[in-house]
Amino acid sequence: QVQLVESGGGSVQAGGSLRLSCAASKFTYSSYCMGWFRQAPGKELEGVAVIASDGSTSYADSVKGRFTISQDVAKNTLYLQMNSLNPEDPAMYYCAARAARSWSCCYAGPPQGADFGYWGQGTQVTVSS
Repeated sequence: QVQLVESGGGSVQAGGSLRLSCAASKFTYSSYCMGWFRQAPGKELEGVAVIASDGSTSYADSVKGRFTISQDVAKNTLYLQMNSLNPEDPAMYYCAARAARSWSCCYAGPPQGADFGYWGQGTQVTVSS
């Protein structure tokens, strides 16, 4: 079955950077959305960024200009480059995927968790001040 495995989380100082990776296996759809989500303790799941199979992207306002979502199709890997990390960013970060038409991935803004059927196990990000 489809498997998504995140890596790259860790602890950084405020202002620092991390790059998260999500390796996808057996996700063979040619048209899809892949996204990053995060959930901090006591808070709801938040859609951070989404990328469509055609390369279009959308971000949550809280990360625009600091985070970049990208993909390496040949490696079946999704990335999230996170710069200028601040105390609002610590959370468990999850990647998720769904088969979909590319136009449907980004038109509504940041991704919504309920739309995604495949999820990774998460990677923890901690930011120290």
